Amino acid sequence: MIITIFARSFTSQNLYLQDYKIFMNRIVLLLFSFFAIEALTAQVNPPVKQSEGRTRFSIQENDSLNRNNSGGNSKNKNATIDLYKIISKEHDTTFVDTTLTIYKDYKFNYLRRDNFNVLPFSNIGQTYNTLSYNFENNSLMPVFGARARHFNFMEIEDVNYYYVPTPFTELMFKTAFEQGQLLDAFFTVNTTPQFNFSIAYKGLRSLGKYQHILTSTGNFRFTTNYITKNGRYNIRAHSVIQDLMNEENGGILDKDLDEFESGNPRFLDRSVFDPAFEDAKNVLKGKRFHFDHYYNVIQQKDTLSQNTLSLGNIVSYESKYYQYEQTSPYTDYFGDAFPSSNLNDKTNLENVYVEANTRYRSNTLGELKFNVGYNQYNYGYNTLVSINGNDITNRLKGNVVSVGGGYKNTIGKFLIQGDFGLNVSGDFDGNFLNGKAKYSINEDSKVSATINISSKAPNYNYLLYQSDYINYNWQNSFDNVQTKQLGFKFESNKLINVDLDYTTINNYTYFDKSGIEPLLKANQYNGTVNYFRARLEKEVKFGKFALNNTLLYQTVIDGDDVLNVPDIITRNTFYYANHFFDKALFLHTGITFNYFSKYNMNAYDPVLAEFYVQNEKQLGGFPRLDFFINAKVKQTRIFFKLEHFNAPFTGYNYYTSPNSIHRDLSIRFGLVWDFFM
Repeated sequence: MIITIFARSFTSQNLYLQDYKIFMNRIVLLLFSFFAIEALTAQVNPPVKQSEGRTRFSIQENDSLNRNNSGGNSKNKNATIDLYKIISKEHDTTFVDTTLTIYKDYKFNYLRRDNFNVLPFSNIGQTYNTLSYNFENNSLMPVFGARARHFNFMEIEDVNYYYVPTPFTELMFKTAFEQGQLLDAFFTVNTTPQFNFSIAYKGLRSLGKYQHILTSTGNFRFTTNYITKNGRYNIRAHSVIQDLMNEENGGILDKDLDEFESGNPRFLDRSVFDPAFEDAKNVLKGKRFHFDHYYNVIQQKDTLSQNTLSLGNIVSYESKYYQYEQTSPYTDYFGDAFPSSNLNDKTNLENVYVEANTRYRSNTLGELKFNVGYNQYNYGYNTLVSINGNDITNRLKGNVVSVGGGYKNTIGKFLIQGDFGLNVSGDFDGNFLNGKAKYSINEDSKVSATINISSKAPNYNYLLYQSDYINYNWQNSFDNVQTKQLGFKFESNKLINVDLDYTTINNYTYFDKSGIEPLLKANQYNGTVNYFRARLEKEVKFGKFALNNTLLYQTVIDGDDVLNVPDIITRNTFYYANHFFDKALFLHTGITFNYFSKYNMNAYDPVLAEFYVQNEKQLGGFPRLDFFINAKVKQTRIFFKLEHFNAPFTGYNYYTSPNSIHRDLSIRFGLVWDFFM
């Protein structure tokens, strides 16, 4: 009934009730099927060991494994979940988590991570509008443009490595909009205790409810890691191939805006709206081969001390390109074009990075590291452009030599950590400095402070861009973007989580449409942006019920004409969690309330695949409600959701009024299946 109240402005109540009945019938049918499977298999492999889930602030079930060692490398037939290790780029280790918690519901989406800070567009696989920013930077080089296409682009730090005592498989499936589905399949195995490999593919195809917004994406990844029996030589490598394609339609036409905003019942079928154009698409493709190995020259371990000195090497090659294609130019919005048909913009980047490093570890002195890196880059186009006698180059090519290092140590209850990087020669200046101090008050509470200072060149597409659209051609000599961020965090399961940060930015770069002609261009802000955020998290439990709360307050003290964010973002979930059928089923059900205050949300440009600043129209100030029923049967997690899917359009008339929003109810189903051999 509550969902109906907020949805009926665009959806009739009869239609809502019909969708709700279909939704509940699917839930009953699928739950019955899983109960039947559970009953047939209950006598096989009873649980032998249990390991408590470690997700904070959530009612959850015990995470137990029912499996034998068939083909793995562990001699223990009853391997516990903590033996299935996930190793990050920075060598931090966690283990596979198959629990069902409210945080798993937050991460059950296309990105497979919590999307609290972003707002999705009207179709899965399109871009996201950012509601809150973290400007912490550890990069010394400019990054590739088309940032609106990079939300699902896997970078080096997004790739993990694995160690598993038995083969492990994870399958994630979720329904999409109108003819399509999302599937993320993952498999890893240790053929010996020293050698592991993993292979995974995430694929999506979704037609969408509006005309010409098809999305089709694929992310292939392969990893391997090896360690010798004496532990001296370690090698890790991965390969990632990615293809992200989106059709673009420019949004609905002006003549349909009144019908859209008023919620005319004849327009509940979103495909009846006429888009601005139906002949454009953009694609981001990339491939990367990454190789990281080191050798322990000194390796001393005993009961009292540990001393390790290692020499390492990293070689990484990445190639990517972004392409925008359109059959006929849309001059009313993008301006005049050079050709009269078959527009084709293509930007590519090749980057080679080689690093030599050394690392010393001691249980008393901590960890000390130092590295020397070499970057060779080649960004640009295959043509030269001249506009009004001004020549625009086609390539930014060169190399950069950098140095870096870091220190980390735990002294009693204190953790001290710091990292730095500096470009010492080459075509781009850059540096960063990170510092962190953390203190454990007790077993439950921790407090930490961080600092990040950085200076780096703007993204490549701010410095150089070429297009068949005449206005989208520029070459700029912008200064480095200089960022300073101070952070404070207090973490406590029993009390509350508080996360504060304050950021200042000089030479902030952005896109906008200022000037006599409202055409897009790259700009650099000549003032200082001051930005403050405060985030609070707390879950309150009432027996089997819980109220999970996340509240973010933020404000732009200076520079609010170039950096737009909502003052308030909140997410509140009231849910019930319990075991049923002799603990064969663990159930989550509840309602999630989402809200952000009204503000000048950035608009989207499909030619660049970038967001630009606009200060004319506001969006927000209304609630969104999602109803969910999630369950776990053995190692299968099942997700049902009735989404109040509010997503802005992707087009040029993106902002017309606060009601210009895609308000539809969408029934979504999916599951995550973890299989241990």
